Amino acid sequence: MTSKRVLGRRDSHLFTYILLAGFALLYLVPIFWLVISSFKEEAELFRFPPSLLPERFSVSSYVDAWGRADFALYFKNTTIVTIAATMLTVVINLMAGYAFAKYKFRGSNVIFMFFMATMMLPLEVLMIPIFQMVKAVGFYNSFWGLIIPPAATPAGVFIVRQYFLTIPDEIMESARIDGAGETKIFLYLMVPLAKPAVSVLAIFSFLWRWNDYMWPLVVIRDTAKYTVQLALASFSGQYAVSWGSLLAMSVLTMIPVLIIFLIFQKQFMKGMTAGAVKG
Repeated sequence: MTSKRVLGRRDSHLFTYILLAGFALLYLVPIFWLVISSFKEEAELFRFPPSLLPERFSVSSYVDAWGRADFALYFKNTTIVTIAATMLTVVINLMAGYAFAKYKFRGSNVIFMFFMATMMLPLEVLMIPIFQMVKAVGFYNSFWGLIIPPAATPAGVFIVRQYFLTIPDEIMESARIDGAGETKIFLYLMVPLAKPAVSVLAIFSFLWRWNDYMWPLVVIRDTAKYTVQLALASFSGQYAVSWGSLLAMSVLTMIPVLIIFLIFQKQFMKGMTAGAVKG
């Protein structure tokens, strides 16, 4: 009976792994097709039936796309905006999430609920008032207009708060008994313990800012300050689309996001699961 149970569990696990592998492959097919198609010549992209692999690998789409537009400048702009915005987002959300998790004051739960309720408001509803504020303070058509407005995110505060709730308050009390101030407790004790949550927040923020198209389209007017997503849109003309160049540049824009995820993936998985322990 014991051996049958073991075999049954192994079969169940094997079926689960096969099912998960199938779903993973299903999600990877579009990415594989994107990468492979970027090495095809323009005429081969519209051939029917489509070919799985290029008849002749060509980098002409990459050369053409890089030569048609100043993508080095666009990548530089996007890198500056993304890194600065990610750092600011991590700092603000860490402080806000820590305060909601570890400091109890009158109305804290009500304020937190109102803050989280803003997640139900789509960006389109808030875009006009935020744009008016950005223009009033002189951030229109500048990188500051891309960096500052979306720095405090309800989702980021929620992730950080849920993670800090899993850390026992006794650790803070011990530090206070030893004479540590609140600033030292936060910087030298709580922040190092929150590395998984910081990784999750940093990856989400980096991914969002790097791929953001709508807000830069509203705030940026000068083409010299375009991000890569605005530059990619320039390949779609009024009467035609340069599909080869668009595919090539889309592949290049995915590389930084993949690198960031591979670097922080271990901490990312810890942060995604730790917040579910305690509510």
